[in-house]
Amino acid sequence: MNDTCTAQRIYPPEHPYLENTLPSMEAAFKACADIVELDIKPTKDGQFAVFHDWTLDCRTNSEGMVNDYTMAELKKLDIGYGYTADNGKTFPFRGKGIGLMPSLEEVLKHFPDRAFLIHIKSADPAEGVQLARYLSNLPQKRLSQLTVYGDDNPISSVKKQIPNLRVMSMATLKSCLLPYIGIGWTGIIPAACENTQLHIPEKYAPLLWGFPNKFLNRMDSVNTRVILVAGNGGWSEGFDTKDDLERLPDNYSGGIWTNRIDVIAPLLKK
Repeated sequence: MNDTCTAQRIYPPEHPYLENTLPSMEAAFKACADIVELDIKPTKDGQFAVFHDWTLDCRTNSEGMVNDYTMAELKKLDIGYGYTADNGKTFPFRGKGIGLMPSLEEVLKHFPDRAFLIHIKSADPAEGVQLARYLSNLPQKRLSQLTVYGDDNPISSVKKQIPNLRVMSMATLKSCLLPYIGIGWTGIIPAACENTQLHIPEKYAPLLWGFPNKFLNRMDSVNTRVILVAGNGGWSEGFDTKDDLERLPDNYSGGIWTNRIDVIAPLLKK
């Protein structure tokens, strides 16, 4: 499974930030984001780099897999090298991303009191084991601010080692939501809905009994966070425009997924 080269499909830049970097996260939190999502990949020296793509070829001035390099070596790369909005005529971030690839440890230390959604990009269960081993050294209060999501296999590995950590995969979503659709009218909350996170496509949200308010209250009572995702349920479909926000239910108080916190936050404040 490989990602297409998203760095070659960007819109003309409207801000100076590169994704998965400390400056972009700082900007998101400053804009009032409650949670920031980041992507992780294991490195050659047993750390986790915060980086989106499967390979380095598209975005950076290097090539190969992230795990071909140590974290120190990855720090030397220019992660803005490949971004272009005009088919290679210009590269607006080239030379501006040197040293900006952080480690997961660096992110969590830089933002000690902030909430993160950690995305394991691989389907390898061993990466779930490695991540759980790292996270298990964190205090419970810190763990309560984190959610881990991704493929069923690594997420299952994480959940086995840290049962109270919020996790999310297609399997965890189905195990909660399908039974709830059947018995939600009774007031019973399936055990699979406890201590997790739910990304619910707006298309299917009306199928959930009591949505939005009663459903949100029930999930909150079992330590589960609800995020409404735009459209039909793609992981990254966001409420990114004023028109998108107008589709939200009246007085909706749950979370929403957005890729443009800079645009959405000012609108919500109004």
